[in-house]
Amino acid sequence: MKLTFLGAARTVTGSCYLLEVNGKKMLVDCGMFQGSKSIKAFNERPFAFNPAEIDAMVLTHAHVDHSGLIPRLVKEGFKGRVHCTKSTQQLCTILLPDSAHIQESDAEFANRKGLRAGKSEVLPIFTVDDAYTALQHFYVHNFEETFEVIPGVTAKLRVAGHILGSATVYLVIEENGKKTTMIFSGDVGQPKQPIVEDPSVLSGADFIITESTYGNRKHKAYDKEEELARIINETVERGGNVVIPAFAVGRTQVLLYYFQKLTQEGKIPDVPIYVDSPLATKATGITLANKEEYDEETRALVEFQGDRLFAMKNVHFTPTPDESRMINGIEGPKIILSASGMADAGRILHHLKHNLWRPECTVVFAGYQAEGTMGRNLIDGVKKVKIMGETIHVAAQIVNMTGFSAHADKEQLIDWYKKMPQKPKIFFVTHGEFDAASELSKDLQMQMGTAVYVPKYGDSVAIDGADYVIEAAPEVETLPEVAELQDSITAIERNYMQYRNKMEQIALRDSAKADQMRKKLEKVRRYMDEMLGNL
Repeated sequence: MKLTFLGAARTVTGSCYLLEVNGKKMLVDCGMFQGSKSIKAFNERPFAFNPAEIDAMVLTHAHVDHSGLIPRLVKEGFKGRVHCTKSTQQLCTILLPDSAHIQESDAEFANRKGLRAGKSEVLPIFTVDDAYTALQHFYVHNFEETFEVIPGVTAKLRVAGHILGSATVYLVIEENGKKTTMIFSGDVGQPKQPIVEDPSVLSGADFIITESTYGNRKHKAYDKEEELARIINETVERGGNVVIPAFAVGRTQVLLYYFQKLTQEGKIPDVPIYVDSPLATKATGITLANKEEYDEETRALVEFQGDRLFAMKNVHFTPTPDESRMINGIEGPKIILSASGMADAGRILHHLKHNLWRPECTVVFAGYQAEGTMGRNLIDGVKKVKIMGETIHVAAQIVNMTGFSAHADKEQLIDWYKKMPQKPKIFFVTHGEFDAASELSKDLQMQMGTAVYVPKYGDSVAIDGADYVIEAAPEVETLPEVAELQDSITAIERNYMQYRNKMEQIALRDSAKADQMRKKLEKVRRYMDEMLGNL
């Protein structure tokens, strides 16, 4: 058999794995690339396989960086089943058409001026009709149910604890009289998150393909409820708004859970809360309809509140554009939850435009921010951003609350894997930026004594039972000018890492010098913004 890495390889998005067994082909995930324009361009390049030759697919969960290219896959010839959990299927019924609508809108916007300027017509990657056609291929399974994907390959979906319906995929593969076990982690949630259950304990496998989103970080150990309450109270006292770019699926519902808890305990004032995302509104409805996936604490809360997860009178859902536009005209402090979670599209841009320049306001990021997104830029400290063609000065408080991440951190991932009675032959570390994937792979190797590999796009591994041979993809040839630029970027990255290590060592020896070095870094960052901000 052969496993090929065709996405989320040394990057966080675009999850896609091709498995060839017994003359058949299957995919695990087929996600969109998210982030900067250069990363999003990967969504338009040809698939590295013929979609018509793919016999089946297993989908770990509904987030578009795992599911987003399924409509294009079907549009270009895929006729098989997409195996997933019930909640994943339900969430995809809202996420995929919404993504398609964005593709159509972006194409229409590009053509509005482009055609008049003599440019070629821009076509959407896929349409809303394509999305609804793709949904007809979804086939639902219960957690822990064993089912056949293709001849010789059976699968079981286990709770991943990331979002509603998210699954870790356990495969048992029989080929040439030999048995191979393989685990695709999908996105793994933090333990003790509200609403969803903790990730299931794994039995182990010969080969594990693991995510590494937070592979080089540890979530800050602090009382996130108290921190959230402090942020809200201080902002309300200043007379400002709390604006939260929130992923429609998962993060919005978790934040509503905490807002309800803090309000009931008298820790935050009863200010209006606006959920300004049609997608989040629908996702909340799906969450309310799938109580069988709740953890024990949430089930007890639902029973106590008369079969209701949320019982707040101050929460307002604003499905229409007119209702959305009215929010910032309403006087008094308020909390605004709006998509997208990385602040790179959607209604959140409207709210950032109205609030970023106000020093009394606070913008709270409560999840991972990919490179190239506005969310990452704001967290990194940019002082000016361009929104809808207008330059906005950043005066609001910017807060990054990593404790609300739906991803397990490095230590949580390693602890999860350590509980397995069977160690793998090798970990393939994916779905993380290169530094995150590299650090997690190093620690997995040291703490578990297993082989590790961080694949790049196109790398594959030939597997025979429990034996394997890694086949690295050939390096892509590029123009000399581009290669020279890449060499310069690599050299700067290398110098930065050397200075970073040196500064950290100095600060550890003499903490009084930390502030001095931070100020120097701030000057460097401002200079970079000035020189590179208009690229």
